[in-house]
Amino acid sequence: METRNIIEVKNLVKNYGDFQAVKGISFDVREGEIFGLLGPNGAGKSTTLEIIETLRDKTSGEVIVDGLNLDTQPEAIKKIIGVQLQTSGYYPNLNLVELIELFGGLYNQPVNPKELLAAFNLEDKAKAKYKALSGGQKQRFSIATTLINKPKIIFLDEPTTGLDPQARRNLWDLILDVRSKGTTVVITTHYMDEAEFLCDRCAIVDSGKIIALDSPNNLIDQLVDSGFQREKQVKLANLEDVFITLTGKALRES
Repeated sequence: METRNIIEVKNLVKNYGDFQAVKGISFDVREGEIFGLLGPNGAGKSTTLEIIETLRDKTSGEVIVDGLNLDTQPEAIKKIIGVQLQTSGYYPNLNLVELIELFGGLYNQPVNPKELLAAFNLEDKAKAKYKALSGGQKQRFSIATTLINKPKIIFLDEPTTGLDPQARRNLWDLILDVRSKGTTVVITTHYMDEAEFLCDRCAIVDSGKIIALDSPNNLIDQLVDSGFQREKQVKLANLEDVFITLTGKALRES
């Protein structure tokens, strides 16, 4: 049975004065997949996501999220999505349990803070303040908070930037686990190995346009079929594999 589209973007345009940041982008995201939006800085990917997330107005085009039209039903869309907050979104004097309870109240959703923290390997930090967490812990907590309103879709913006290899791979496992429970994940990342590992499909955006969209494997095969060859023979492992194997997969956090 074919999976339905949970996000549909058609001819999306965003202008800032005379500058066109998004130039008629069209793509679909399938329910239950991890979809990557990739591109260099300034390509238009963050603007595109912020429009879908109802955080930024579009100039023209159509956006449908789970059958809801962005133009007429933005409040309904907000109720079914989870957006990863930046550091500034957390009250510094509240501990993690208090923050989760606060968000649960804002969303009018019952939530078990300790259960949610345990799912993200943070149960021993329940009474800690956000600012006291390590980089990996902060990222895990920020993803945990996207799930408080039991969303159908979560949006993750470069979730592993600045993390060490163990924390990075741990976060990959958590993202896969979130997807396995039925949540659709839309992710941006500058790490191509991350996109290759996590994404079912990805769109590559450059200068406000989508220049490729397919599964990572198909995109790689298309490049190879065009005659592309790496100058150096690719090995069966990389240096990060060496690092993880020698130092172990366990998270090391104070």
